[in-house]
Amino acid sequence: MDYLVVYTSNTGNTQKVAMKIFKTLPGKSKDIVSLEELHGEEADTYFVGFWNNRGTCKTEVLDFLSDLHGKRVALFGTCGLSGNKEYFKQVEKQVAVFLPDDNEYLGCFMCGGKMAPQILEKYRQMQAIHDTPQIRAMISAYEDGMLHPNEQDFKDAEEFVKSLLKE
Repeated sequence: MDYLVVYTSNTGNTQKVAMKIFKTLPGKSKDIVSLEELHGEEADTYFVGFWNNRGTCKTEVLDFLSDLHGKRVALFGTCGLSGNKEYFKQVEKQVAVFLPDDNEYLGCFMCGGKMAPQILEKYRQMQAIHDTPQIRAMISAYEDGMLHPNEQDFKDAEEFVKSLLKE
């Protein structure tokens, strides 16, 4: 198989981006599968998707990446802090470091995504105790995340894939 899109998704954001990436890939020698349903499928090029959790991703994703050898690998992910490109770069570094050196690392695409409602509730509880600019910024980021992934994010994901295929 030429391409395999493997992803994990907590709230559906990463799955939506995974579907866009899959549709953008050319040909018929491709597949898409959630990490939880992966059963030994192999490909030359992997697109591995994850949802950001405190600056990294689930251990299962890190373990999957650590087991890849001699492949071309691109990462993609979603994050509640949708407008923070510097944070996206930090997340990429935290995840990409688990990819063994015998792989060809192609790059990473990150975009915003909705967060679970419990997170907003936690922020509101914190705000009720002590209302600070940092807590207000976290609430604002949560609210902005509710608008993602959006059509521009999907276009950017498509462009990411197309740019990798040109190389």
